[in-house]
Amino acid sequence: PFFVNRGGLPVDEPTWERMWRHVGRIHPEGERVAQRIRGAADLPKIPIPSVPVFQPSTPIPERLEAVQRYIRELQYNHTGTQFFEIKKSRPLTGLMDLAKEMTKEALPIKCLEAVILGIYLTNNMTTLDRFPISFKTHFSGNYFRHIVLGVNFGGRYGALGISRREELMYKAPVFRTLSELIFDFEEAYRRCWHTLKKVKLGHCVSHDPHSVEQIEWKRSVLDLDKLTREDFRKELERHARDMRLKIGKGTGPPSPTKDRKKDVSSPQRGQASPHRRNSRGDRRPSGEKKPTDSKAMPDLNGYQIRV
Repeated sequence: PFFVNRGGLPVDEPTWERMWRHVGRIHPEGERVAQRIRGAADLPKIPIPSVPVFQPSTPIPERLEAVQRYIRELQYNHTGTQFFEIKKSRPLTGLMDLAKEMTKEALPIKCLEAVILGIYLTNNMTTLDRFPISFKTHFSGNYFRHIVLGVNFGGRYGALGISRREELMYKAPVFRTLSELIFDFEEAYRRCWHTLKKVKLGHCVSHDPHSVEQIEWKRSVLDLDKLTREDFRKELERHARDMRLKIGKGTGPPSPTKDRKKDVSSPQRGQASPHRRNSRGDRRPSGEKKPTDSKAMPDLNGYQIRV
């Protein structure tokens, strides 16, 4: 049954309550059935996928394959019940806490959950740029939406994610440009008889799991009905260039909890600058020159992190 946790592990009560509310609407005995299955002792043990652990020498492409393998092992959620509530407006630190819950419960996931999980599992890959890519397609009179996590390593683009279709999730980082990656997705949709209507590109996501910033989900919104093929390609490359420039200048994707100067100068300067300002403020009333107290620096940095 779809609401049994892998390996018989208990699911937290909020998650179970969400399941019961949904099941109760379509099955009059839903809660009783869930309780009976939850307490059954003769159910087969379902293996829990292991969160990938990497050696420092493991190449980034191999790490991405392992992350995608883990996401795939969780399986796509075909049940119609959303096991994890994801609000895009939540700060990154809250979404990372939710990703930890996903790895603990090991329940099937959908595409947005796979993006959050992909960010969580690649946070320690600091040379990897991650950004969300959303698709809106049309098929048989209906519109469909999908999202993957775009990645850029060494100037090559790829993607992580999950989908009902094999060709609409993982893409190895082998595409020379962002437009090549998006055109590959477009061709995959075409083979599924879907027409690509819109592409939304977000900005690079911070590698700081404690960041209070929000993910920028739609920095660029490209409507294919209003763009020629060449204009579409130019807009994709403009977005890619914008991401490179902002990362190169140190303006993205740093956490707002950290001093931006750390990205463009030495750590010592970045840490000392707030103390120099405080020192000048302290000596203005008396005119005395007080040396900067190095012991206070860790406390101030700790305060910045907590904020």
